[in-house]
Amino acid sequence: MLVVPPGNAAFADHLVRDLPQLLRAGDLLVFNDTRVIPARLFGVKATGGRVEIMVERLLTGDEARVQLGVSKPPQPGSRIRLDVGGEAEVLERACDGFWRLRFHVGEPLDTWLLHAGQMPLPPYIQREPEAEDAERYQTVFAREAGAVAAPTAGLHFDHALLDALRAQGVEFGHITLHVGAGTFQPVRVDDVNHHRMHSEWIDVGAELVDKVRRVRSTGGRVIAVGTTVVRALESAMVDGQLRPFAGDTSIFIYPGYRICSVDALLTNFHLPESTLLMLVSAFAGKSRVFAAYGHAVRHRYRFFSYGDAMLLYPREDTA
Repeated sequence: MLVVPPGNAAFADHLVRDLPQLLRAGDLLVFNDTRVIPARLFGVKATGGRVEIMVERLLTGDEARVQLGVSKPPQPGSRIRLDVGGEAEVLERACDGFWRLRFHVGEPLDTWLLHAGQMPLPPYIQREPEAEDAERYQTVFAREAGAVAAPTAGLHFDHALLDALRAQGVEFGHITLHVGAGTFQPVRVDDVNHHRMHSEWIDVGAELVDKVRRVRSTGGRVIAVGTTVVRALESAMVDGQLRPFAGDTSIFIYPGYRICSVDALLTNFHLPESTLLMLVSAFAGKSRVFAAYGHAVRHRYRFFSYGDAMLLYPREDTA
């Protein structure tokens, strides 16, 4: 784990298990408790063309919002025969490129996916999902099913580390943000103001809001575990104050945006040209983040979902 202090202080190479010594009693770690669902399916169109289906969000009535990997788009009203049995009826294509399907599988879609779907490993992991991925690609505090990608900063935590942090006096809180497949999409426009951010469902509860206020009032720090936590908390800010909120967010955080909801961020090393890299640059400063990435490359840190972490503090001019 690379520690990136504010200002020009030197970077420090640590291990994630050093967190109890780096944090203080009264600090609050905020985790994303979303749980990844087996959201990847495969099938064939009536024409014989192969189709990959990535369930983005479960809707009502056995319908789902999905991404389709297909050589030629299917027509509304057509059906996709699923490899695992059953069919998916194509209802419509939305203007954002997602599709709405109705599944005919003989049981509720949410329970059917648990045994019929595959775990949606990130696209840069070039292997088929294995049985152990059903738990290995989950955080130890995952409980609210609905994500198609893990909040990967949380993968660094096991029960032993949580116990050590608790013994140090560090407090825990949770939000829910169901990570969508759009999290892997790069920014493809020259002007970031024209980038359309994907929408994700979040829940920032009243219990967490009360805990944040109490921790801040006693001088404790709020540390986000992952960029999804930052996006959720910033979406729940109203007039500079954190408020309970449940609903969709499409917030896009990039340099020039001032993050006010957290005092530190534990995150992985992200893909170039990603919205995640833009968020951490907004938090700690672009030049500071790029210097940290250079340090990480020289010291052979591992990147992406199963890689290493960095503990970031905000740029001094946003304190």
